Amino acid sequence: MKTDLEIAHETKLERIENVASGMGISSDDLEHYGKYIAKLPLSLVGKQKGKLILVTAITATKAGIGKTTVSIGLSLGLNKIGKKAVVALREPSLGPCFGMKGGAAGGGYAQVLPMEKINLHFTGDFHAITSAHNMISALLDNYLYQHAKDGFGLKEILWRRVLDVNDRSLRSIVTGLGPSTNGLTQQGGFDITPASELMAILCLASSEADLRRRIENILLGYTYAGEPFTVKDLGAAGSVVVLLKDAIQPNLVQTTENTPAIVHGGPFANIAHGCNSQLATKLALAHSEYTITEAGFGADLGAEKFYNILCRKSGLQPDATVIVATAQGLKMHGGVALDKIKEPDMDGLRNGLANLDRHVENLRSFGQSVIVVFNRFATDTDEEMAMLRQHCETELGLPFVINNAFAQGGEGAVEMAKIVVETIEKNPSKPLRFTYEDTDDIRTKIEKVAKGIYRAASVSFAKPALDRIKLAEKHGMDSFPVCIAKTQFSFSGDEKQYGAVSGFDLHIRDVVLNAGSEMIVAIAGNIMRMPGLPKEPQANHIDFINGEIVGLS
Repeated sequence: MKTDLEIAHETKLERIENVASGMGISSDDLEHYGKYIAKLPLSLVGKQKGKLILVTAITATKAGIGKTTVSIGLSLGLNKIGKKAVVALREPSLGPCFGMKGGAAGGGYAQVLPMEKINLHFTGDFHAITSAHNMISALLDNYLYQHAKDGFGLKEILWRRVLDVNDRSLRSIVTGLGPSTNGLTQQGGFDITPASELMAILCLASSEADLRRRIENILLGYTYAGEPFTVKDLGAAGSVVVLLKDAIQPNLVQTTENTPAIVHGGPFANIAHGCNSQLATKLALAHSEYTITEAGFGADLGAEKFYNILCRKSGLQPDATVIVATAQGLKMHGGVALDKIKEPDMDGLRNGLANLDRHVENLRSFGQSVIVVFNRFATDTDEEMAMLRQHCETELGLPFVINNAFAQGGEGAVEMAKIVVETIEKNPSKPLRFTYEDTDDIRTKIEKVAKGIYRAASVSFAKPALDRIKLAEKHGMDSFPVCIAKTQFSFSGDEKQYGAVSGFDLHIRDVVLNAGSEMIVAIAGNIMRMPGLPKEPQANHIDFINGEIVGLS
């Protein structure tokens, strides 16, 4: 099998105006970033014409699940059977690309292209968010420095800096060391750019005006009188909007079969809400019969937040949800050691089905019609496939299909596409049923997600978390949805508890008040908003040789 890069390099790309034409978009509407990438104006966001399909997965494993490949493959399959389909995805972060995960543009013959540009600097959206976020930091520090002689100060500063690299050494820092002209000495730190509130704002904003409104509301800290201090108080909202005026426009690229793909925004689901921008999804829905979008990590994280946060605020309603599984992932959740998951193990596979079943039950609780899509690997046996099909079709009563888009492109996704279309036509999802109400208090919202989706027996709150919740309620943020930041490898807060663990205590050690993105971020367990690099970073395998990038896949 050829590598992703080899396939990408062999694919003859269409000029981006031809790809746009397939969506009914004029070349005059495009802002070109070379021959194969373009920005799309927000004026193209219009009335929804198409059906929306969400792609999610079982609980993530270090062996990988292939959710993005399925999302792209489904769009290829739909176009192959004559349906006008567009896939809407998140942008990759440089942190994982050069850290543990590598690229995030799909794989095999189901990729979005040009993959090197998408995985690297792309159209500069991540850089714009990083710059805008850190400009707020610089302006805030300057404001404090310039007004210190007037007696102004903040009792607590909530705004940290960001950088789109994995760097554990920057999690906690001290700034302003040296002479007084270097500013006030204070403790600070860095998060990774996908965890920036500006990233969440970009992906939740419904318009440029809404972007400005949300930026103005960003909570930077509290005065000694206990009053909130915001970006509006800082007088910097206009400058931030200027830095993000291009970044808010969705990016148009293409797949390995030259069909349209919109790639925009990139919050992680384990530390943020894990969905591409609502503007990208709505733009795709206005120019397609079917729009496929993806939620990050497993359904307990990405799908839950897609429904409870994005759909709640945007009005989007999926017509069906696809859940992706692999034999290797299920075996790992069934207690099989990581170095043994490629070997046949019917008992381990059967035990791992509890993880799939839990996610299916949760998806159905939202009113979703569910299709199980299985990513088959060369080591998977026919006996394993038969058992999985029997379990899904007979015991769960769900459609089951094997995805072959990685090896065969759209042709290998035709069956999947037909089953998805049939499901939407005959048994579409019901109106969304949310896990909690807007009127529930913040602790109740967190507990309903923890107990109803994760199956925790209890939720405990550290004092800093309780203090933050009190502040949120005092300042009118109690109506916001909650975004739980936790490990992607378990239903619990412990990444080593695989399978369908239940009956645990979910410990909320802190809460972040995102007044701009209008959500309460609850930090569970040891989750870090700035990842570290592994012992063998992917960066060690990426190079530029004879005019070509290698290792970026």
